[in-house]
Amino acid sequence: MNWILLIIAGLFEVAFAACLGKAKETSGTEATYWYLGFLVCLAISMVLLVKVTQHLPIGTAYAVWTGIGAVGTVLIGILVFKEPATFWRLFFITTLIVSIIGLKLVSN
Repeated sequence: MNWILLIIAGLFEVAFAACLGKAKETSGTEATYWYLGFLVCLAISMVLLVKVTQHLPIGTAYAVWTGIGAVGTVLIGILVFKEPATFWRLFFITTLIVSIIGLKLVSN
């Protein structure tokens, strides 16, 4: 269950980064809503991370959380914000995914 919560926390990290990207593209009331979404996603992500670190090693939990956030944010950047999907970006995202899986395999 802790690993599922950690994945959810990582997805909320992706969501708060996406909210920042959308807020940058808008102005006025719409930007305010995106910033509010950022704060809500940030709070949920942090609360879940704190809960998970009570049961999983902090180093593993934090690395997986940031890894999910990094991979997800790059993918959102490519798919939503039309950032370039170069070979090297995809190569290093793949190595990051393999590392996250490796951490899961070697942790209790």
